[in-house]
Amino acid sequence: MSHMNMGGMNEAGGVLMNLASGTSMSPASWPMPMQMLSSRGWNLMFMAQAFLVETQETGPRGAGKFYSANWGMFAAGHNAGRGSFMFQLMLSLDPATVTDRRYPELFQTGETAYGKPLVDAQHPHDFIMGLGIHYAQPIGESTTIQFYFAPVGDPALGPVAFPHRASASELPQAPLSHHWQDSTHVANEVVTVGILHKKVRLEASGFYGTEPNENRWNIDYGPINSWSTRLSVFPAKNWMAQVSVGRIARPERQEPGDVVRSTASIHYTRPMQGSSWSSSLIWGRNHKTADHRDSNSYLLESVAPFRTRNFVTGRIELVDKDELFSDDPDLEERLAHTAGSTFRIAAYTLGYTRDIGVFHHTETGIGANFTVYSIPGAIQPYYGAHPAGFNVFARVRLKPQ
Repeated sequence: MSHMNMGGMNEAGGVLMNLASGTSMSPASWPMPMQMLSSRGWNLMFMAQAFLVETQETGPRGAGKFYSANWGMFAAGHNAGRGSFMFQLMLSLDPATVTDRRYPELFQTGETAYGKPLVDAQHPHDFIMGLGIHYAQPIGESTTIQFYFAPVGDPALGPVAFPHRASASELPQAPLSHHWQDSTHVANEVVTVGILHKKVRLEASGFYGTEPNENRWNIDYGPINSWSTRLSVFPAKNWMAQVSVGRIARPERQEPGDVVRSTASIHYTRPMQGSSWSSSLIWGRNHKTADHRDSNSYLLESVAPFRTRNFVTGRIELVDKDELFSDDPDLEERLAHTAGSTFRIAAYTLGYTRDIGVFHHTETGIGANFTVYSIPGAIQPYYGAHPAGFNVFARVRLKPQ
């Protein structure tokens, strides 16, 4: 990006400042919503986004809630000869602004609240979403080696996580496929090494695989017992793609066994009308070693601006859900005998946001989105024939510099 030469930042520093969560990267053309400044050889970057959301859902399992999903990130980079290092800190007030340890989201699964599996609800993020240090060093004319250590961070597994993904920037709710694609974006004891050569990057990570516990204010820790590797390609400034695979040791605390996760994704961004049109196509598969069961997820999402201040968003998902009744073991067992234990859920979301520009250096908007679901007949008695969800929200974030 054009501001990457600010403050005497070298080439290695430019690579680091283009990172999203962990070492993941968006297309180079995406105008990141951040503010930058330089002071005494340090290059400082600030990003922040918050949603105030009112959610209402239909059907026997539908619910309603008012909550806020939010995060902020600070990074500080400094040249070290031809190399560069960068400190990164990411915080979220979700533990305070998402009450009862969840917000409603039909067919969402993953993690626990008060010792019980979360079903039809999304967990809040930890207060410390990221805390790590990066180092990058050129080792040839077109080659850079990267190192990353994070007590809380994102290993080289999956696409850019949804809170930081350009195509998801106007959607406050998490994808249903989150735990098939990018749920490791808040992992512990992450160690990553990568090598970038021209338009190709290869990375490998070790990390602690278990999901964060219910104390959202602390930093979890454990042994490095999981691994992943990711291959990313950047064919042009508007495009990037990645494939990755990892073995995650005991990701869900209440379930036995490991998960082998495979993902692939393609991301596109084209700057336009003071913003950008961004789209993502993502596939993720979980293989559970305890029962040798595979489940797949597919996601297509896009956000397109028009007339400068208007954004239209769409998201389509197909997800094989196998935990929809984990909060009711007796019902789960009965359904397993009559209808199976895995159900393919289709979710179709359409949304609109209007920027109203209230504050300086921020993009402030109001919007709404509507989701309808297509579900198997076997679970319609528990969800209704035509379940749906509706979100109205206000959004504020730092705008691109």
